[in-house]
Formats: sequence, structure tokens, C-alpha cells
Amino acid sequence: MGRKVHPIGFRLGIVKDHKSRWFAIGRKYTDQLAEDRVIRKTVQADLPKAGISNIEIERQPNQVHVIIDTARPGVIIGRKGASVNVLRSKLQDMTQKKVKIDVREITKPELDAYLVAESVAEQLERRISWKRAMKQSIQKTMKAGGKGVMITVAGRLGGSDMGRVDTVRDGQIPRHTLRADIDYGMAEANTTFGVIGIKVWIYLGEILPGEEYHAHLSVETQ
Repeated sequence: MGRKVHPIGFRLGIVKDHKSRWFAIGRKYTDQLAEDRVIRKTVQADLPKAGISNIEIERQPNQVHVIIDTARPGVIIGRKGASVNVLRSKLQDMTQKKVKIDVREITKPELDAYLVAESVAEQLERRISWKRAMKQSIQKTMKAGGKGVMITVAGRLGGSDMGRVDTVRDGQIPRHTLRADIDYGMAEANTTFGVIGIKVWIYLGEILPGEEYHAHLSVETQ
């Protein structure tokens, strides 16, 4: 087995940005890092059907700024902002700091690796054939404008006695090219035969020096 490098961590500081943006020293750093993990876990647990792909966290003195990328902003915001207010209050009680939440809409969920992986996982849990689920997801991604996509599933596929790995790809996936904008996501499908792991790579094109790579539409809440 070769050594595996995380596609996003491999490109940090080149074409990808950190998901937590703040500075701290010593014990304060470890405390804030642990707090970031709890915040992400809480948001994902409280809003499991909101199509949340990414949670970014920025910090200022006595304030935490949480940016949520989602395919369904209405689920997070709720009627007249009720849901987001409940979430904000919960995070403020947990962190003992002022919390600001911004919601950014993902206009093309077919080009988000984590959402594609979750879609495949949901289909596998509904006992749809893994080959069909992978093929349909790849077709949707390529139709939405992706330049390449690769999906890998691993586990007891189809209820077989021995676990195996199956991979389907279309287009190009230059995983060793640093300027390549590759989105990567993982998900798990809990089937009656056990857990099946899904990994998705989506190639969105090259990012040349000076180009902006955050192309999200922002829907901000107070």
C-alpha cells in the first residue's frame, strides 16, 4: 500500500484555505481546537438533513464566527430565523462567547464531493445497487460542469461475505497537481451487512495564481 495524502491538506496554502482561521499559543490553542471540533459536531448533529458540506470558524476576542456551507439554507435559517437563533443560543451557552452565524448556499450540490458522497450513502442504505448509485452520481456531476470525478466504495458490497473495493471514474483527476482544484469528501453507509465507506474526488479545473477559488453565494444572518 502506498502512503495516502489528503487531497485538501495537500493543497493548503496553495489553492485551498484552512477551515479554522485564528491564532493562539499553548494551552489556549488546544482548548480552541477542541472547541472547534465540538462546534462542528453540534451543528452537524442538530441539522442532519440540512445538506451541510463545510463549516468554517473564525475567531475574534470573545466572539466566534461560524460560516456554514449548505445546499438547503432554508432548513438552517428556519421560519423568520427561528432555527438559526436556537442554534446560536446553544453555541453561545456551550462556548460562553458571542456567536455569529453566516449561512452560504451551495448552488450546485452535484459539484460538492461531501454531498455527492452522502447521496451515494443514502442510496446504498435504501438498498440500491452500488454500481447504479455510483454511475448516476458521476453522470450528474459531469453534467453539472465537473471536469472529472472518481468514486470509491469499500465494504461488503451487495452483501458479499468478503469486503472489497470498487472504483468508478470519468474525466481526469490530476491528484498530484497542486494547482488542480480537487474537492474531496467521505461518507459512510450503514447497511444491514455492515458499514460501507464512500470516497469522492471531484476535479473542478485549474486555479492559476491570483485567481479566486471561493465561488459561494452568501446568505448572511445576524
